[in-house]
Amino acid sequence: MFDLIVRGGTVVDGSGGPGRRTDVGVRGETIAAIEDLGAAEARRVIDAGGLTVGPGFVDPHTHAEGALLSDPQHAMALRQGITTLFLGIDGMSYAPLSPPRYREYRHWLGGLLGEPPDDLDMRSVTAFRHHYHRRVAVNTAYLMPHGTIRLEVLGFRDVPLEGEALVAARRLVREGLEQGAVGFSTGSKYYPGPWATTTELVALCQTVREGAGVYMCEPRRANLERAFGGDGVAEAIEIARRTEVPLHFAHYRTTAETAGRIDLIMTRIDPARADGLDVTFDVYPYPTGSSIAVSLLPSEVHEGGPAAILRRLGDPSELRKIGDTVEQEQAALLPDLVFSYVPRQPELEGLSLSDVATRRGCTLGEAFCQVLRDADLRVGHVAAPPRSGAVWRQISRDCLTLLARPDYMACSDITPAGQYPHPRSYGAFPRFLRLRRELGGLTLESMVQRMSDAPARRFGLRRRGRLLVGYFADVVVFDAARVADRSTYDEPRRFPGGIPYVVVNGQVAVDGERCTGVMAGQAVP
Repeated sequence: MFDLIVRGGTVVDGSGGPGRRTDVGVRGETIAAIEDLGAAEARRVIDAGGLTVGPGFVDPHTHAEGALLSDPQHAMALRQGITTLFLGIDGMSYAPLSPPRYREYRHWLGGLLGEPPDDLDMRSVTAFRHHYHRRVAVNTAYLMPHGTIRLEVLGFRDVPLEGEALVAARRLVREGLEQGAVGFSTGSKYYPGPWATTTELVALCQTVREGAGVYMCEPRRANLERAFGGDGVAEAIEIARRTEVPLHFAHYRTTAETAGRIDLIMTRIDPARADGLDVTFDVYPYPTGSSIAVSLLPSEVHEGGPAAILRRLGDPSELRKIGDTVEQEQAALLPDLVFSYVPRQPELEGLSLSDVATRRGCTLGEAFCQVLRDADLRVGHVAAPPRSGAVWRQISRDCLTLLARPDYMACSDITPAGQYPHPRSYGAFPRFLRLRRELGGLTLESMVQRMSDAPARRFGLRRRGRLLVGYFADVVVFDAARVADRSTYDEPRRFPGGIPYVVVNGQVAVDGERCTGVMAGQAVP
């Protein structure tokens, strides 16, 4: 007797090998059989005839830790077929932080992660994982976030991490890895992380290497004078060379400026790989991104943390000066910035910064700073898509070309807050499946491998990422001929179609394209 049989589907097991029509039998949390089970009995049978049965998708890049605490069902991920997602990305999250530091960073991160309870215990990775284990609908993995560690040791201060502070930071990294973190992450412009030097990151990544973790890097874009070679990619490669830590580049893709020129974005990386550097990548299938507005403020404005930032923005003359600097430093982004999350002024959500500036009769920089001030810094934004459909289409082709490489894997970069989140939050994985069907570039089996087995193996998730006897029963059932994203930049909160069933640790979490409310997610690996 099985608890669940998924019957009659084409099983694509995540290895990249050809699919085959067979059944999958589940007992408890694990897969008990993959064979013809026509005569077997089960408490529940899912008819997968004409459908594809694959391992639950593993998403190595999300910003969902806050959303999961306030909405543990997390339908936006589940409905995409995602059964495991990573937290602690881009060097910013909630652990390990003492209670005052947690409240401080919760404030700074509010425009991205929302507002979970302010009294949660986040003093260790163990405590962090406890908030998610069997309390949310998806599995969660964690990376030690650099900015969080720096905040706990030094506060929001632009000072060197050295001496006893460095010893303390390395201890936190080591303890986090021992408590279940799968790696270490840094971000491009998320404070207090960008106050680091390459030397600091080398020291921390030595500990990551000793703990058998992976270094996930979003190449820095702030304080480039502190980076080896004055460049975020060069810095990451140098860190990996000096420490021999496995290196993973976050959402590394072409942009409107480099569309069709994958050779340009790989100019420095592929020679390093040829020399033996252990490098992998992830990518999401959209031409623009989304982030937290406060991160665009100049470096010196972050000194002292959220309270100090608000004091500066509360001074009209300071606000104008800061606005002028933002306008100079972010000239390429500001005209296309759209507010996605402004909880204190929800009427601004969906409006562009240009719209707001015009209505207020001020500059883009001043309007940006005013919105931040009035929203208590809790502002998220999305970059509008390219006006050229041809450029957008080329970036889509580039994403598939990159995924055809064995060193690439799929991600969503979920940024869930607000009425107008980035459409990737609801559609990234089904969009990849649709684009593959429409544009070609790699087999369905290879696509599923990039969505499941590749991230699971890279980050050491045990018994996940494939459909194998003895593995955890994380399963997605989808219609390969019909699966498609429905979320758009204009209407982002739309669920995909063609994914009728999702199973997490043996329990049916999506049934007939409806979430069941089961909270079977585990803190992994």
